[in-house]
Amino acid sequence: MQKRNVPIIAAVLVLAGCAGSTLDGGGARTKVGNVPEAVTALAAPGQDLTTARLVEEDGCYWYQHSGPVENTLVPLRSAGGNPICIARQS
Repeated sequence: MQKRNVPIIAAVLVLAGCAGSTLDGGGARTKVGNVPEAVTALAAPGQDLTTARLVEEDGCYWYQHSGPVENTLVPLRSAGGNPICIARQS
């Protein structure tokens, strides 16, 4: 594992620990624009956080990119280029 990924992994683990307390019920998890402040702090610039949401199927945050032809959901990424996801409980 590269040393530059350690802070990102640590931040994701912290997010995973507080994801249950910051999201109520489960309906809030897919609500557009409802992302924890920690995710906002991790996200690289140039991504539309107002459309960001947690996708339950993969446990990652996605946002809607509006292109010239179509709108597409793309993974929300950190400044290092890694997707922002929550850790799955086993």
